[in-house]
Amino acid sequence: MKVSTQKGFLFIVTLVLIAGTAGALSWLKSNQRLGPPGLIATAIPGSVPMRIELPARVLDFTSTNVPTSDVVLGYLPKDTSYAQRHYQAPDGAWALANLILMGADRTSIHRPDYCLPGQGWQIQKKTEVKLPIGGAHPYVLPVMKWTVGRTATTPEGGRQELKGIYVFWFVTDHQTTDNFPGMLKSIFINLVRHGVMQRWAYVSYFSVCLPGQEEAMFARMQQLIVHSVPAFQLPPASAK
Repeated sequence: MKVSTQKGFLFIVTLVLIAGTAGALSWLKSNQRLGPPGLIATAIPGSVPMRIELPARVLDFTSTNVPTSDVVLGYLPKDTSYAQRHYQAPDGAWALANLILMGADRTSIHRPDYCLPGQGWQIQKKTEVKLPIGGAHPYVLPVMKWTVGRTATTPEGGRQELKGIYVFWFVTDHQTTDNFPGMLKSIFINLVRHGVMQRWAYVSYFSVCLPGQEEAMFARMQQLIVHSVPAFQLPPASAK
């Protein structure tokens, strides 16, 4: 085969592949249906976003509802659902809990690696942790625990090292995972096999402490998490 002929053949094959891929994606988009969420959610008439809520009180933690910022509302897809609460305990322990539930647009949920560095935090350690969740259907929840750090300016103008504990996971109907690639893989498989766009949620808890207090802070956060999860998250299929 002549070089010119070979190039022409490869060009045609490339066009066919591009057209075929575009056609397949178009077909998937037009024929997909939205799956149920893994959070306890209430439909809002005439709206794709759903009402999701974090418990107001957990153990000795009280909380304050935190409205979603205009920046977040303007940045993420319009069919995204949100809930956020700031928890505070009498001993000074606190954590910010956040729920983000996607609609038909997967871009509601992004890589966790982007958020904290964008706010000045440096990721220092990543640890996989399994948390025991109680309730009517007990199960073990896989989560990621990140230790992060940054230097802040004190009111007196000095510099103070701070540590942060960030715990997160992803959940959809009957399924949980602690990693973003695993969520993407599941979305692709379910779209191809069943024509279902899984409705994933991104759950996170974050708190800040001084160096040396990381383990004590995580112990308090763990208490908050394991006792709050049954109030807003459905158990996976393996727990039923």
